[in-house]
Amino acid sequence: MLTTLIVQPIFNLLVLVYALLPGHNLGLAIILFTIVIRLLLWPLLRKQLHNAKAMRKLQPELKRIKQESKGDRQRESMLVMELYKECGVNPFSSIGILLLQLPVLIGLYAGLQRIISDPNNIVNFAYPVLQNLGWMKELAVDISKFDQTLFGFIDLTRPALSAQGTYWPAMALVIGSSVTQYYQSKQLMPNDKDGRKLRHILRDAGSGAQADQSEINAAVGRSTRYFIPVLIFFFTVNIASALGLYWLISGLVAMIQQHRILKDDEEEIETKLHKKDKKSTARVVSNVIEGEVVEKPKKATSKKSGPKSKKAKKRRR
Repeated sequence: MLTTLIVQPIFNLLVLVYALLPGHNLGLAIILFTIVIRLLLWPLLRKQLHNAKAMRKLQPELKRIKQESKGDRQRESMLVMELYKECGVNPFSSIGILLLQLPVLIGLYAGLQRIISDPNNIVNFAYPVLQNLGWMKELAVDISKFDQTLFGFIDLTRPALSAQGTYWPAMALVIGSSVTQYYQSKQLMPNDKDGRKLRHILRDAGSGAQADQSEINAAVGRSTRYFIPVLIFFFTVNIASALGLYWLISGLVAMIQQHRILKDDEEEIETKLHKKDKKSTARVVSNVIEGEVVEKPKKATSKKSGPKSKKAKKRRR
């Protein structure tokens, strides 16, 4: 099921790009394949980035809620969720795009492993309709025509580290993908100059100071900016460099998309953050804190008030 629903469709999309591409270079095919995937993810990415920018704009208001809560974590959590609701912000929107990218990585990795084990699989594992393409017929006759490099410089089937030693061209792709992931994550992080590091928070907590959950979450978020690039490095350093190329190009395209949305869509973000009555986020926070959102007026539903209201209606009649 995994092969049929994920691996083979992803692999065949790559093969289609490769077979139709002039020159039939695997590295260029992966680059174009990556751009196509990022464009397909554009609507979800745009929604994610809108939420990311909205979160950055709400940082001063979140600090104000923290001050007004005076250590009452339950009230603070309730106020924060109400603020998100009022401003139309979903703090978990970034999970969707990560989940969608995971099948692409699985499919690409499994497909490349098939090519590495036997180059003939680029024909054998393709759909019959692709096997009838002119270039695929030529490969079926002579597989030596298969170009598995990036413009003839990097063998994309070789890992950066192997029993043969360090393959530096592939290592450059691995390092580039890790660095790109760092800056991609940094683009989305709120710029909180006063935020403390996680080790400082834990050190103070060990001394008896009460740790603030929102401050811990922010510190963990900043730590992932370093953790994910390191994770990518160790994940891609021992596998075919084609996956490192995909991650590098994906990160570069994502940075361009993020820069465009975060910079140029100011009016759309403002429309999302403001309600129809043109409330500012500061006023929304004031309403939330004062209880206009959290503590709504209770309706007269008690048994005692019921009979009185009925008598009042009769008198009016």
